Amino acid sequence: MGLGITNVVDRATASAVELSNAELRAGAERLIRKVKKLKPQWLAVLGVGAYRTGFGIKDAKLGEQAERIGETGIWVLPNPSGLNAHHTLPDLARRFAELRERTISRR
Repeated sequence: MGLGITNVVDRATASAVELSNAELRAGAERLIRKVKKLKPQWLAVLGVGAYRTGFGIKDAKLGEQAERIGETGIWVLPNPSGLNAHHTLPDLARRFAELRERTISRR
């Protein structure tokens, strides 16, 4: 399917505020290297705040991003953590389905 969904930082925390800006930037650099090597069709990042900080895109919104890593598109999804009360289960399902549909349409 050519899709990778991941967190920017690969460690569990009770909340996103426990992640430092340096960790988020280092995680983004790691992901960029991995994407350049594996060349997925899409990189889906969980958490708009993590994406903004890690990738240095201050005005990023959920959904498809204007930025790319080589040929790889970037899509930002809400973090599905139960602590993220901004998004209901139906909203999360709709947003993940949008990426799936976009992935299918880009084949």
